[in-house]
This record gives sequence, structure tokens and C-alpha cells, in this order.
Amino acid sequence: MEELKVCPKCGHETLIWNNVSKLTCSNCDFVMYQNVAAAVAVLIKFEEKYLFTRRNKNPQKGFLDLAGGFTDPKESGEETCVRELKEELNLDITAENLKYIGSLPNIYLYKNIKYNTLDLFYLYEMAAGSDFNLQIEEISETLWLEKENIKLEDIAFDSQRKFLKKYFNIS
Repeated sequence: MEELKVCPKCGHETLIWNNVSKLTCSNCDFVMYQNVAAAVAVLIKFEEKYLFTRRNKNPQKGFLDLAGGFTDPKESGEETCVRELKEELNLDITAENLKYIGSLPNIYLYKNIKYNTLDLFYLYEMAAGSDFNLQIEEISETLWLEKENIKLEDIAFDSQRKFLKKYFNIS
């Protein structure tokens, strides 16, 4: 946000970023808040393996990720999980089969703008294996990993690394 300088209201190059959550214009009364965005990440389990996706776009292209994404307006975390799993993997689930695990703050750097997010983590246990129809513009492949084969340095986002480290007690 510190890169934004021109006020959208008065057109002067007088925007001031408070380094946390607010842009103000020193020339007029314009104020804009950068609120925290909600996002979900779903840990999908089948037997003793966990599903990871490989990112096919930036940020963090080529790194491993949990299925999920940003919450749309007027959408719950569970509704986001259902929508994102359908979009990314063509996986039909019901919200009742999701188990909320916890949340962590994250910073999502996109095109040189840092977005503060609150990442909500869910567990979804599959009863049977599934073929996935991947959203190729976002995901290049899926991998099933046993917990002892998860390498935190391969994970795209800090919040997911912290979550997986705690959830699986990885040192």
C-alpha cells in the first residue's frame, strides 16, 4: 500500500500509508482502510496421506499449497471451502463434512502489494480416492504425501508452514 501515492478523490499525490491498515490524504478528507481478507486452506486426507497442490501462478509459483482461496463477500468460510474445492479440483463436498481446525494471520504478496489475510484451516477426510479435474491456470499438479514426507520449505505460504508444523508436530 505504501506504493499508492495519488488520492483517488482529489487527484493529489498526498496519500499517506500508516504501515498497518489505513491510507489517508493530507489534502482532503479521503480515508481508505485495508482490512484483513479472509482465506481458507483445506487439508484433504485420504487414509494416511494428505493432498497438496502445486501452484501454477504467482505468488509462489511451483511451491506446494493446500487447496483453498479467498472468501467472497457474503460467503462463510465453509462455503468458501465448498466453492474453492469445486473450482480448483472439481471435487464436490458438503460443508457438514468439514472440520474447522484453526486460523493464522498471513501476508499475501501480490504484484508488490502486501495483503493481510486471516487464513482459516479446515480438515476434509475423503472416504474414497478421487480423480481430480484441475483448474490448470492455478494448479499444475496434485500430490498425496504422508506426513513424514512433508517438507516445510516446499510450502508456498508462511501461515501454512506454521499450521502444518504445529498440526503434524514437524520440527
